[in-house]
Amino acid sequence: MAKENHSVTGGRGFSVAASPLNEVKLDLAIILVVGVLLLLVQGRVLDNLWLQLLLLSSYGLLGMLWIIVRARRVVARLAQDRQPGANDGPH
Repeated sequence: MAKENHSVTGGRGFSVAASPLNEVKLDLAIILVVGVLLLLVQGRVLDNLWLQLLLLSSYGLLGMLWIIVRARRVVARLAQDRQPGANDGPH
């Protein structure tokens, strides 16, 4: 009896369970990594503390809005796919 493999990679090593929100998770990971890099660099680029705060808070707000929009799109697409008759096509 073979085991069913429900992961994205399908093999050994690092794998992520199949989920419609995986693309949103990837976006979140990229936003977080860039945010940490921005946090490390912004002290050398900007001297004014208010500008540093503005830069970091703007990046955080834009990242949050991007994740919200992406997640809502995925959830709306899932809700549309689950409606009865959504995949019937024209008659």
